[in-house]
Amino acid sequence: MSDAQHIAILDDDPEIRSLLEQNLRGAGFEVSTASNGRDLKTILEHQTIDLIVLDLMLPGEDGLTICRELRAESNIPIIMLTAMTHEADRIIGLEMGADDYLTKPFSPRELVARIKATLRRQGMVTTQSEDRRRTAMFEGWKLDVVRRELRDPDDVLVDLTSGEFDLLAALIERPNRLMTRDLLLDITKGRQADVFDRSIDITISRLRQKIEEDPKNPQFIKTVRGKGYIFSAEIG
Repeated sequence: MSDAQHIAILDDDPEIRSLLEQNLRGAGFEVSTASNGRDLKTILEHQTIDLIVLDLMLPGEDGLTICRELRAESNIPIIMLTAMTHEADRIIGLEMGADDYLTKPFSPRELVARIKATLRRQGMVTTQSEDRRRTAMFEGWKLDVVRRELRDPDDVLVDLTSGEFDLLAALIERPNRLMTRDLLLDITKGRQADVFDRSIDITISRLRQKIEEDPKNPQFIKTVRGKGYIFSAEIG
Protein backbone atom coordinates (compact mmCIF):
# COMPACT_ATOMS: atom_id res chain seq x y z
CA MET A 1 0.00 0.00 0.00
CA SER A 2 1.37 3.40 -0.96
CA ASP A 3 2.47 5.84 1.75
CA ALA A 4 2.08 8.79 -0.61
CA GLN A 5 -0.26 11.55 0.46
CA HIS A 6 -3.49 11.51 -1.50
CA ILE A 7 -4.73 14.67 -3.23
CA ALA A 8 -8.22 15.06 -4.70
CA ILE A 9 -8.67 17.56 -7.54
CA LEU A 10 -12.09 18.98 -8.40
CA ASP A 11 -12.11 20.95 -11.65
CA ASP A 12 -14.54 20.76 -14.55
CA ASP A 13 -11.82 21.41 -17.16
CA PRO A 14 -10.34 18.05 -18.28
CA GLU A 15 -7.14 19.67 -19.54
CA ILE A 16 -6.50 21.34 -16.18
CA ARG A 17 -7.30 18.12 -14.32
CA SER A 18 -4.85 16.20 -16.50
CA LEU A 19 -2.12 18.83 -16.15
CA LEU A 20 -2.47 19.01 -12.36
CA GLU A 21 -2.65 15.25 -12.00
CA GLN A 22 0.54 14.84 -14.02
CA ASN A 23 2.41 17.44 -11.97
CA LEU A 24 1.20 16.18 -8.61
CA ARG A 25 2.04 12.57 -9.45
CA GLY A 26 5.46 13.78 -10.58
CA ALA A 27 5.85 15.39 -7.14
CA GLY A 28 5.16 12.06 -5.45
CA PHE A 29 1.47 12.43 -4.59
CA GLU A 30 -1.32 9.96 -5.18
CA VAL A 31 -4.09 11.74 -7.11
CA SER A 32 -7.82 11.31 -7.68
CA THR A 33 -9.77 13.67 -9.93
CA ALA A 34 -13.40 14.74 -10.12
CA SER A 35 -15.33 16.99 -12.47
CA ASN A 36 -18.24 17.74 -10.12
CA GLY A 37 -19.24 17.63 -6.48
CA ARG A 38 -20.98 14.28 -6.79
CA ASP A 39 -17.82 12.59 -8.07
CA LEU A 40 -15.77 14.20 -5.30
CA LYS A 41 -18.15 12.85 -2.67
CA THR A 42 -17.74 9.37 -4.14
CA ILE A 43 -13.96 9.70 -3.89
CA LEU A 44 -14.20 10.82 -0.26
CA GLU A 45 -16.45 7.88 0.58
CA HIS A 46 -13.96 5.33 -0.77
CA GLN A 47 -10.55 6.96 -0.31
CA THR A 48 -8.57 8.61 2.46
CA ILE A 49 -7.86 12.09 1.14
CA ASP A 50 -5.18 14.32 2.66
CA LEU A 51 -6.00 17.54 0.78
CA ILE A 52 -8.53 18.82 -1.76
CA VAL A 53 -7.77 21.20 -4.63
CA LEU A 54 -11.10 22.87 -5.37
CA ASP A 55 -11.96 25.09 -8.34
CA LEU A 56 -14.57 27.67 -7.35
CA MET A 57 -15.92 28.32 -10.86
CA LEU A 58 -17.93 25.16 -11.46
CA PRO A 59 -21.17 24.63 -13.39
CA GLY A 60 -24.15 23.52 -11.35
CA GLU A 61 -23.14 23.19 -7.70
CA ASP A 62 -20.50 25.88 -7.34
CA GLY A 63 -17.20 25.55 -5.53
CA LEU A 64 -18.21 27.83 -2.67
CA THR A 65 -21.18 25.62 -1.85
CA ILE A 66 -19.00 22.51 -2.04
CA CYS A 67 -16.40 24.18 0.19
CA ARG A 68 -19.03 24.98 2.81
CA GLU A 69 -20.40 21.43 2.73
CA LEU A 70 -16.93 19.91 2.99
CA ARG A 71 -16.01 22.07 5.95
CA ALA A 72 -19.25 21.16 7.75
CA GLU A 73 -18.29 17.49 7.54
CA SER A 74 -14.49 17.38 7.84
CA ASN A 75 -11.27 19.27 8.43
CA ILE A 76 -9.52 18.04 5.28
CA PRO A 77 -7.31 20.93 4.07
CA ILE A 78 -8.74 22.76 1.05
CA ILE A 79 -6.84 24.87 -1.47
CA MET A 80 -9.11 26.93 -3.70
CA LEU A 81 -8.44 27.78 -7.32
CA THR A 82 -10.06 31.05 -8.32
CA ALA A 83 -9.92 33.70 -11.02
CA MET A 84 -7.69 36.72 -10.39
CA THR A 85 -10.62 39.13 -10.74
CA HIS A 86 -12.84 37.37 -8.22
CA GLU A 87 -11.49 38.77 -4.96
CA ALA A 88 -14.91 38.44 -3.31
CA ASP A 89 -15.01 34.70 -4.06
CA ARG A 90 -11.56 34.35 -2.56
CA ILE A 91 -12.61 36.06 0.66
CA ILE A 92 -15.88 34.14 0.93
CA GLY A 93 -14.04 30.87 0.34
CA LEU A 94 -11.62 31.62 3.17
CA GLU A 95 -14.54 32.54 5.40
CA MET A 96 -16.13 29.18 4.62
CA GLY A 97 -13.03 27.36 5.82
CA ALA A 98 -10.61 26.99 2.92
CA ASP A 99 -6.98 26.87 4.06
CA ASP A 100 -5.36 28.64 1.12
CA TYR A 101 -6.08 29.89 -2.37
CA LEU A 102 -4.30 30.19 -5.68
CA THR A 103 -5.36 32.63 -8.38
CA LYS A 104 -5.53 31.75 -12.07
CA PRO A 105 -3.44 31.62 -14.12
CA PHE A 106 -0.94 29.83 -11.92
CA SER A 107 2.11 27.64 -12.20
CA PRO A 108 1.58 23.95 -11.36
CA ARG A 109 4.89 24.16 -9.50
CA GLU A 110 3.43 26.86 -7.28
CA LEU A 111 0.40 24.68 -6.57
CA VAL A 112 2.71 21.82 -5.56
CA ALA A 113 4.54 24.22 -3.23
CA ARG A 114 1.26 25.43 -1.72
CA ILE A 115 0.09 21.85 -1.20
CA LYS A 116 3.34 20.86 0.49
CA ALA A 117 3.22 23.95 2.73
CA THR A 118 -0.38 23.28 3.74
CA LEU A 119 0.26 19.61 4.46
CA ARG A 120 3.40 20.54 6.38
CA ARG A 121 1.38 22.89 8.59
CA GLN A 122 -1.33 20.27 8.98
CA GLY A 123 1.04 17.52 10.05
CA MET A 124 3.65 19.59 11.83
CA VAL A 125 3.69 19.02 15.57
CA THR A 126 5.91 22.01 16.20
CA THR A 127 8.81 23.93 14.77
CA GLN A 128 10.16 24.57 18.26
CA SER A 129 9.01 21.45 20.08
CA GLU A 130 11.58 21.70 22.84
CA ASP A 131 10.38 25.17 23.78
CA ARG A 132 6.65 24.52 23.56
CA ARG A 133 4.47 22.65 25.99
CA ARG A 134 2.33 19.80 24.78
CA THR A 135 -0.84 21.53 25.97
CA ALA A 136 -1.87 25.08 26.69
CA MET A 137 -4.79 25.92 28.99
CA PHE A 138 -6.80 29.13 29.06
CA GLU A 139 -10.05 29.72 30.94
CA GLY A 140 -10.85 25.99 30.91
CA TRP A 141 -9.99 25.56 27.22
CA LYS A 142 -7.21 23.13 26.27
CA LEU A 143 -5.08 23.28 23.12
CA ASP A 144 -3.06 20.12 22.43
CA VAL A 145 -0.24 21.00 20.02
CA VAL A 146 0.71 17.36 19.41
CA ARG A 147 -2.76 16.03 18.63
CA ARG A 148 -3.71 19.38 17.09
CA GLU A 149 -6.91 19.46 19.10
CA LEU A 150 -8.86 22.16 20.90
CA ARG A 151 -11.29 21.22 23.68
CA ASP A 152 -13.74 23.58 25.32
CA PRO A 153 -14.28 23.85 29.11
CA ASP A 154 -16.76 20.95 28.89
CA ASP A 155 -14.05 18.82 27.24
CA VAL A 156 -15.91 18.85 23.92
CA LEU A 157 -13.69 18.70 20.83
CA VAL A 158 -13.93 21.87 18.74
CA ASP A 159 -13.53 21.47 14.99
CA LEU A 160 -10.73 23.67 13.67
CA THR A 161 -9.29 23.88 10.19
CA SER A 162 -5.51 23.59 9.96
CA GLY A 163 -5.29 27.35 9.36
CA GLU A 164 -7.43 28.11 12.41
CA PHE A 165 -5.34 25.81 14.59
CA ASP A 166 -2.04 27.29 13.41
CA LEU A 167 -3.24 30.84 14.03
CA LEU A 168 -4.63 30.08 17.48
CA ALA A 169 -1.41 28.26 18.43
CA ALA A 170 0.65 31.24 17.27
CA LEU A 171 -1.41 33.62 19.39
CA ILE A 172 -1.37 31.36 22.46
CA GLU A 173 2.40 30.97 22.27
CA ARG A 174 2.71 34.73 22.68
CA PRO A 175 -0.03 35.80 25.12
CA ASN A 176 -0.60 39.46 25.96
CA ARG A 177 1.70 40.52 23.15
CA LEU A 178 0.79 42.51 20.05
CA MET A 179 0.91 40.28 16.98
CA THR A 180 0.82 42.20 13.73
CA ARG A 181 -0.95 40.75 10.71
CA ASP A 182 2.37 40.52 8.86
CA LEU A 183 3.94 38.57 11.72
CA LEU A 184 0.99 36.19 11.94
CA LEU A 185 1.10 35.68 8.18
CA ASP A 186 4.81 34.93 8.35
CA ILE A 187 4.34 32.42 11.19
CA THR A 188 1.36 30.62 9.70
CA LYS A 189 2.10 30.84 5.97
CA GLY A 190 5.73 31.84 5.64
CA ARG A 191 6.77 32.54 2.05
CA GLN A 192 3.41 31.38 0.75
CA ALA A 193 1.76 34.56 2.10
CA ASP A 194 0.27 36.99 -0.38
CA VAL A 195 1.02 40.68 0.12
CA PHE A 196 -2.72 41.31 -0.14
CA ASP A 197 -3.68 38.30 1.96
CA ARG A 198 -6.73 38.95 4.17
CA SER A 199 -6.84 35.40 5.50
CA ILE A 200 -5.61 36.44 8.97
CA ASP A 201 -8.62 38.71 9.58
CA ILE A 202 -10.98 36.10 8.16
CA THR A 203 -9.49 33.29 10.25
CA ILE A 204 -9.60 35.46 13.38
CA SER A 205 -13.30 36.04 12.73
CA ARG A 206 -13.91 32.28 12.39
CA LEU A 207 -11.94 31.55 15.57
CA ARG A 208 -13.96 34.09 17.53
CA GLN A 209 -17.16 32.39 16.42
CA LYS A 210 -15.81 29.16 17.92
CA ILE A 211 -14.17 30.24 21.16
CA GLU A 212 -15.67 33.56 22.21
CA GLU A 213 -18.88 33.77 24.23
CA ASP A 214 -19.67 37.01 22.39
CA PRO A 215 -17.67 37.20 19.11
CA LYS A 216 -18.59 40.87 18.72
CA ASN A 217 -17.08 41.65 22.12
CA PRO A 218 -14.14 39.20 22.24
CA GLN A 219 -12.36 38.50 25.52
CA PHE A 220 -9.60 36.25 24.20
CA ILE A 221 -8.57 37.59 20.80
CA LYS A 222 -8.62 41.37 20.95
CA THR A 223 -8.08 43.75 18.06
CA VAL A 224 -5.53 46.54 18.19
CA ARG A 225 -6.95 48.81 15.53
CA GLY A 226 -4.66 49.27 12.56
CA LYS A 227 -1.96 47.06 14.05
CA GLY A 228 -3.01 43.48 14.75
CA TYR A 229 -4.22 41.26 17.57
CA ILE A 230 -3.49 40.34 21.18
CA PHE A 231 -4.42 37.07 22.89
CA SER A 232 -5.59 38.35 26.28
CA ALA A 233 -5.77 35.32 28.55
CA GLU A 234 -3.60 33.70 31.17
CA ILE A 235 -1.98 30.57 29.75
CA GLY A 236 -1.55 27.59 32.06
